[in-house]
Amino acid sequence: MSPLPLLHAMRPRQWVKNVFVLAALLFAWGEKGESLLHTEAVTHVIWAVIAFCMASSTIYLVNDLCDVESDRQHPIKRLRPIAAGTLSRGAAMLGAAGCLLVALGLAYWADAERLQVLACIVAYLAINSMYSWKWKHIALVDVFSIAAGFLLRVLAGGFALGSGVSHWLLLCTIFLSLFLALCKRQAEIDLLGHNRGEHRKILLEYTPEFLGQAVSVLAASAILSYAMYTVADETEAKFGPNHGLWWTVPFVVFGLLRYLLLVQTKRGGGNPTRVLLGGDLAFMVNALGWLGTVIYLLARANHA
Repeated sequence: MSPLPLLHAMRPRQWVKNVFVLAALLFAWGEKGESLLHTEAVTHVIWAVIAFCMASSTIYLVNDLCDVESDRQHPIKRLRPIAAGTLSRGAAMLGAAGCLLVALGLAYWADAERLQVLACIVAYLAINSMYSWKWKHIALVDVFSIAAGFLLRVLAGGFALGSGVSHWLLLCTIFLSLFLALCKRQAEIDLLGHNRGEHRKILLEYTPEFLGQAVSVLAASAILSYAMYTVADETEAKFGPNHGLWWTVPFVVFGLLRYLLLVQTKRGGGNPTRVLLGGDLAFMVNALGWLGTVIYLLARANHA
């Protein structure tokens, strides 16, 4: 049997979400200097990233096994390997078990002394297992479960690095992940229309009016949290008085508004991975602009 259906079912495109694990590394580099890039800590963070890639693939395979019948009623999800019949249930189970073992092993090596990264992986697997079994059928609990996964990624990155994670970074992560999760629900409703209840009954509990208000509140909260982080006293103490991170706020505002525009105009805004990987050129250029500006400002502050 070709391994391609299994690889497809593992959804490697979705691994881009695990860049959240690198968040602590980016800002710690600005604080501690370039020497950090040559330490064992960087290797630990990389192990943590790969561990989350394997853990997320485990969950994707389990989800597809559990949702195979409902996926066959979905215009896009019916093309997934298990639903389409190109990947057998047995092979999917073996693949999930293999991904699980690799995830746990790498999480252990990422933080062998304190096992905090391993705890994050176990918590991620537990939350997503509950999501697959029950929580995805409960309004709002489903999106908070998704947000918890992103929060655990950020925490794992900090633990692997051996440094703390700013509460501002955690707040931004919570608001941003909830924003993305509710945007996905809005895109699903737009795609499925009146038939959305046939795919998943929980979609009937989300109304376009509620989703529109909720994503606006969360976008504003994410922007405000990030803006306050750039001017906070602790940020100045960490990077120096002339770090200039406030110059990156317009990138964040543009990125969230651009993504919201894609959702409202039904141009792929329900899939952040696709948008980030080139689905929208303006969004991708803006994201690269934010990253480049952050690196430049932190490097300048570091060598000031």
